[in-house]
This record gives sequence, structure tokens and C-alpha cells, in this order.
Amino acid sequence: MRKLLSGLATLGLIAAGAAWWLSAPRPLDAQMLADLTGDAEAGETIFLASGCSSCHRGAEREADPLVLTGGREFESDFGTFIAPNISPDPDHGIGNWSKPEFINAVMRGISPEGTHYYPAFPYTSYIKANPQDMADLYVYMMTLPRDATPSQPHDLGFPFNIRRSVGLWKTLFLREDWAVTGDLTPEETRGRYLSEALAHCAECHTPRNALGALNRAEWNRGAPNPSGRGRIPAIAGPDFDWSAFDISAYLSSGLTPDFDVVGGSMADVVGNLRQLDRSELDAIAAYILRASR
Repeated sequence: MRKLLSGLATLGLIAAGAAWWLSAPRPLDAQMLADLTGDAEAGETIFLASGCSSCHRGAEREADPLVLTGGREFESDFGTFIAPNISPDPDHGIGNWSKPEFINAVMRGISPEGTHYYPAFPYTSYIKANPQDMADLYVYMMTLPRDATPSQPHDLGFPFNIRRSVGLWKTLFLREDWAVTGDLTPEETRGRYLSEALAHCAECHTPRNALGALNRAEWNRGAPNPSGRGRIPAIAGPDFDWSAFDISAYLSSGLTPDFDVVGGSMADVVGNLRQLDRSELDAIAAYILRASR
């Protein structure tokens, strides 16, 4: 019995060590990030395409989209996530973050302190982005207004409040490959980058498994609303019959083919994307149609 208990203890220690190693943060190459410069004008385009203000502006509907004070609540099966302050305030925002720290946060979900961010922050999509674009985004965001509102903690129960466990989730589900592959045209390729890496359309329009990872077999085919109220519509598959013109026009005007007006969270998305060049919206439309094949 003593040998059995000793063996079990040894196996337990090995399992714990393996879990600790598998759950460790894995940042991007430090030298590669250190060599990146940034351009604020280019970063503004990335800011709009990525929809940063959609989640991080103030909780009030009329809040300034450039004051990233945080505070908006997002309900889920795991608890309530509260968007943090990501204004350039040095005490309550990201003003003291370095460029490498910012890029690792956005693309790897790692805080400057080396802890994991929850995947409610869509680094699961941003991981596919070009690090240079994230460097441009950093430079642009440091030009935005500061706000001294403290970030609020998420409201999560056990075991979801154990951040280290997010590392195991990343080991299982964090992927850099594209969901839509094949012989894409240059326009479809650009649309894929905008949709999958920046605008993170699938984060809302794709259903998730029991652990909150996207179900790629149902890519963009509609999903339950995480709040439990209603359903997010499909933008691919047999239930989606919009043309490329319909999609591009919707992202530009906020009007559906039936002349309904965009509402809910999608109103914020359209408010950002409509500021991009129309060619970018056409590229998104081309990608969405390609994803429906």
C-alpha cells in the first residue's frame, strides 16, 4: 500500500508539472517585436477594422467611441466579463505598456504581468493578424484620450476564475490557421484577413463547444447569443442568401436588403467598418460568399 501511495503521489506530481508547463504563457518572439515600428495613420484603419471601441468604450450608448474607458458587461455561460479600460491612461489604462507587451496582449492573450487573459478578449482571432498591424494599432491607440476610470473585475465563479487554467484552454483551442482555405482570389484573401483576423466576425456568428471554443464545422452559420437572449444570425450557409452587393452595402449603410436598420451590437460594428474604404467592405463581402461555398 505504501508503494502504491508513493507511486500515485509521483504520478500526481508529474501530472501537475505537465499541466503547469502546458498552461504557461507563450509570448511572441521578443526580438521580432522589438524591431517593429508603428504608424498611427495605418493604426487607425486597424482600430476601425478590429472594432476595439465596440467593446471598450463607455457603458453608455452615447459614449465617445474614442474614449476607451471600459465597463461594458458581457454575459456568458461562464459568468459576466467586464471590458477593461484600454485608454492610454498610465494608471488605469494601458499607458505604461510597451509595444511588445501590447502586441502579446492582443495576439497571445498575455498580460504585461505574464498572466492569461480570458478568451472573451478575441485574441483567438487577433492571433492571425500581422504583428506590424498590431504595432501600428499600438501607436494609434496611444494618441487617444486618457481616462482614469478603474477597470472592474470579471464576475466569474469557480473554476472559471482560475486564470492559469486558461493556458490549458489555449493549448487545446488557440489556433493560428485560417478557417477558410483554398485557392482564394486576392480580394477574398484580403477579406479573409479583415474578417477572420481583425473584425473577428466568427466570434459572434459561429457556435461554440461546451468549453467556449469556436465550432469550425459551423463557421459563421449562426449561434446562440451568449447572454441567453435570442440568436445571432448566420452569415454563411444555406440560410444566408445575400449577394456581395447586399453585404457591402449593409456594412456601409447599415441597411439590410429589406431596408431594415442595423441594431444591437452590430450597429457598433457597422459604425466602425463604414469608415473603411469601400474596397475593404467589398473584400469582406467576397470572403463571406466564399465561406458559404
